[in-house]
Amino acid sequence: MSTTIKIKGMSCNHCATAVTKALATVAGITNVKVDLGAGTATYDATAAVDSALVQAAVAKAGYEVIQ
Repeated sequence: MSTTIKIKGMSCNHCATAVTKALATVAGITNVKVDLGAGTATYDATAAVDSALVQAAVAKAGYEVIQ
């Protein structure tokens, strides 16, 4: 199942890499792709992933998931 989230605060390739790495640490998330221009991240989930864990991982990287 593919999910796309909107992320606030990304402005460069370093930002995209940080978000990619942060999301990849969440159990069940694979195939993370960040679209810097759109300000989004898309990922596949091998199982149900708690949105709070996704938000926490993005926040730890220094960015914010926009609901």
